[in-house]
Amino acid sequence: MPSQRGTHVRYARPLALVALLLPVAACGSDDDKPSNRTPAQKPSATESPRPGDQKVTLSWKGEKRVYTVHAPPGFSRTKSLPLVVAMHPYPGDGRATAAISGLNAKADDENFLVAYPDGLNKAFNAMICCGTEDDVGFIRTLTNRLTRTWNADPDRVYATGISNGGDMTYKLAVELPGTFAAIAPVSGGFLGSDAEKASYKPKTPVSVITFLGGADQYFTAMDKGIKTWQKRLSCTTGSPDKPRKTNIKRTEAKCRDGSDVVVYRLPDMGHAWPKGAGGGMSDPTAGISATDLMWEFFESHTRKAE
Repeated sequence: MPSQRGTHVRYARPLALVALLLPVAACGSDDDKPSNRTPAQKPSATESPRPGDQKVTLSWKGEKRVYTVHAPPGFSRTKSLPLVVAMHPYPGDGRATAAISGLNAKADDENFLVAYPDGLNKAFNAMICCGTEDDVGFIRTLTNRLTRTWNADPDRVYATGISNGGDMTYKLAVELPGTFAAIAPVSGGFLGSDAEKASYKPKTPVSVITFLGGADQYFTAMDKGIKTWQKRLSCTTGSPDKPRKTNIKRTEAKCRDGSDVVVYRLPDMGHAWPKGAGGGMSDPTAGISATDLMWEFFESHTRKAE
């Protein structure tokens, strides 16, 4: 079981203390103002879409924000590729997500773009933690730039993340309607005061595949969260099955809005990424590969017409 437990404070640390530790910045409420819905952001002078890794810096609401784009070999703007936005745990950064997930190698094999945003102070303002930054607006700006500058396909934009980054995928699915076709939270949950509101749900269809470890001390809360998500979207869940004769349980649900929900419950896994590439939070003994399975799921889901 992974030994990196820094991400666990997202549940255990009181929110008031988190607010003291992280600097106060623009809140997400500003994001709802019409003038802020599509901020005018020009690519930095060094941003030149090309294969490999490229770090991009932009100014967002008075803060320097950074993300790294990974493009597969042979990348050319003449062809529109899918985009996966991958978010790190707390504390962490984009490099940690790349190391844990192995998404760069998957992108090279399957021909898609990956963007790794860095949260300020190594965190994202997700469902219950951490800070007050308008990370929803930052991710919206990032995806807009990548569809415009890198020619990412706007109908094939996806989000994944682990721990704090996994929580963030749920927030994006709700608060950026019409942006993501599907999300893949890993060891993350639909949690907190917003999630308790009946009105807090996606306004456009967003399919979900998620991976929960039964040995994760937050399993009960995360399991309750995905059940709440399914109930809120009027999803009908089929009988669980066990992939490849393991003790892993997989359930699939069809929701009223046309979205799908697939849940993998891994009883022996802790707070980790199933069969990740390393980086301290991957579980090589998990029995399934979250990276492989989420990409198969993403491939089968495109953005539905509003």
